[in-house]
Amino acid sequence: MRTSVQPPKVLPSANDVCWCGSGRKYKRCHKPLEGRVLPGIVSPMRTVPDHIARPPYAATGQVARRPESAVKTPDVIARMRRAGAAAAEVLRLAGELVKPGITTDEIDEAVHRMCIERGAYPSPLNYQRFPKSVCTSVNEVICHGIPDSRELQDGDIVNLDVTCYLDGVHGDTNATFAVGTISEEDRHLIAVTEECMWLGIETVKPDVPLSEIGRAIESHARKHRMGVVRSFIGHGIGEQFHTDIQVLHYYEPRNNTLMRPGMTFTIEPMITLGSEKHRMWDDEWTAVTVDGKRTAQFEHTVLVTDSGYDVLTAPGAVSPTFPRHD
Repeated sequence: MRTSVQPPKVLPSANDVCWCGSGRKYKRCHKPLEGRVLPGIVSPMRTVPDHIARPPYAATGQVARRPESAVKTPDVIARMRRAGAAAAEVLRLAGELVKPGITTDEIDEAVHRMCIERGAYPSPLNYQRFPKSVCTSVNEVICHGIPDSRELQDGDIVNLDVTCYLDGVHGDTNATFAVGTISEEDRHLIAVTEECMWLGIETVKPDVPLSEIGRAIESHARKHRMGVVRSFIGHGIGEQFHTDIQVLHYYEPRNNTLMRPGMTFTIEPMITLGSEKHRMWDDEWTAVTVDGKRTAQFEHTVLVTDSGYDVLTAPGAVSPTFPRHD
């Protein structure tokens, strides 16, 4: 379990001993982290009732990859629609909880409960020993933030990443939410990131290389002088949480696998206000921007159809008609 010592309301001067107890001067210890997200206390892993069907890794935390067809059968696709619909509903309801003062652990508790109420297992729970049922990534946290005791603060932004395992398949989706009143810069970041996701989705159709998804996303982000995280990518999904398909969110001509009807994968760009490079916290999950600049993310699970795409985590969805920041 990670823990943290909370900073005092009145911070020390630069040359004073740091409040954390390290013995170092404040200017060389926690002062460089002012304004950044700090880890809180992580509560014990939540339990899942026996009647809920579990993925193979649920008991051990160990993920054993096995071959899985990139093109899904009609039966698998039908089940993925149900899992995707459940994930979309849980994400929507979890987003309604976002407000100043709520902890990310409280959001985790709610997501955990809502998954179980829908007969689903929260896919992140114990996946490679991830300790919680949802990823909560605040401000400069790029992805895989672990819910903890930190309260969301007015002006924060937070990404909630929900995946449901239902009927033997996974449905994966996420969105970034404003906490209270946010800056215009952060609002613009969120809008452009969502646009990037939809522009990537709009390229999906048979016989088009996966690289076109990245081209569309990167082009839009660069137009707004924003960074595209390269270290974390979209992935194939189905009966396994992650399969072999790799969806890059930047243009790489060697990512030239042609899309075929029946393929299912996620498109989930992470867009930054500054550097696209990351560093990892000691928990080996939480990835943050190296410069502390904020980042946003949106994600859908997408099916390649005979003529284009279908969004399995937003049943019946088409690209929104919101005005683009062109």
